[in-house]
Amino acid sequence: MATRHVIVGGGPAGMNAIETIRGYDANASITLISGEPAYARMALPYYISGNVPEMQVMTGDDAYYSRLGVTTKFGVRVTGVDSASGAVKLSDGSSVGYDNLLIATGSSAQKPSILGADGAGVYNLWTIDDARKTVASMKSGAEVAFIGAGFIGFIILNAMYKLGAKLHVIEVENQVLPRMLDAQGASLVRSWLNQRQVTSHTGARVNEIVHNGNKKTLKLSDGSTVQADIVIVATGIKTNIDFLQGSGVKTNQGVLVDNHCRTNIANIYAAGDVAEGPDLSTGGQAIHAIQPTAVDHGRIAGANMAGQHIAYPGSLLMNILDVCGLQCASFGLWKGEGLETTITVNAVRPVYRKLIWKGDKLVGAILLGPADDVAMLNDMGMIKGLIQTGTALGAWKRHIEENPTDIRRPYVATKTAEKLLALTALGKPAAHRAYRSAQDTPKERGAHAVLVGSKG
Repeated sequence: MATRHVIVGGGPAGMNAIETIRGYDANASITLISGEPAYARMALPYYISGNVPEMQVMTGDDAYYSRLGVTTKFGVRVTGVDSASGAVKLSDGSSVGYDNLLIATGSSAQKPSILGADGAGVYNLWTIDDARKTVASMKSGAEVAFIGAGFIGFIILNAMYKLGAKLHVIEVENQVLPRMLDAQGASLVRSWLNQRQVTSHTGARVNEIVHNGNKKTLKLSDGSTVQADIVIVATGIKTNIDFLQGSGVKTNQGVLVDNHCRTNIANIYAAGDVAEGPDLSTGGQAIHAIQPTAVDHGRIAGANMAGQHIAYPGSLLMNILDVCGLQCASFGLWKGEGLETTITVNAVRPVYRKLIWKGDKLVGAILLGPADDVAMLNDMGMIKGLIQTGTALGAWKRHIEENPTDIRRPYVATKTAEKLLALTALGKPAAHRAYRSAQDTPKERGAHAVLVGSKG
């Protein structure tokens, strides 16, 4: 009899689990349950900025599910899990039995208690429905206020910047991007924003949103006010775990999983934003609500659900962000608390590099600057690779300390690329996802000349 796999959640974790299961087992029964259509949340800013149509935000269509033999139940939510009988209860009153269950329900936007935050023109921009409403209400030269200056808010801010909106950022912490950058890096970002007429208010809370027709006045705790046509609330996320009450599945901030993405119940797994799993840097457990972790989790969970025995070394905390043309990235133990650090800064360009060391190994980093300094020569990727592989740099550590913009030679000399090749999640090369919007095919761009260049 075919094994029954039930996947709850159509984000990157769920979709990668489906494809992985099908890659190992052609006959398994797979049911996908999601309150929304399956789409890529990280693609919403590109839809908002007009770079892609809505159809390209979707991660599957009827032909795709048919080809993979997946039964879909969209528009219904799982309201409970009966782990004893092996069934999930749905919001329409029905239930679905399973042999293996994957919880990939992701997270939801937190809604702060602000008077007027439930009025028209105030969006969380966490769902595709939020994005549709925002696109419909955007007008040329619109004034947009962001409550929250974290990673999520800045992804949307960058899309609005491309549309020419007038932007304001309000953050209760004393700096922008408090969970991605240290104070020195954040000060450079704030200066960059000011030069681009993006105003920022830090150390201030929004007490009230007053609606005057289509206009809004945000009253701040420091006594100032901000005028806006649209308000985006980006004050954090919380894991979607409430439906697990009474299931026996152990949770903390998220669903606790081991290095096989398995919960305390043998046939129940969790992956993505909802999963609190192994942390590569600390050896403990953490929620890393980022796309790369969701993909890895989905593939690991799917493989183990399909009868494989594949362990996951842990996810690396990372954030990579474009702030109105300024590249920012942080990896691993980027705060560097109590650890040796190497810092390079040029406030004029601006360029900022903070490298965190344990002995001769890089364990964390912050990089900030124009794309040519951060991404185009692949310094970002090479530093990430050195951290991810735990490469001992030996004498090359001194070289990096003295030449922090020359990462290529130490990276090549220590054969870090070879080490990364051995870190495939499933022990084999990754395959392209089976879905292509409108049956399009990937386009080979060829070698990028700048990637084999060198800095002066």
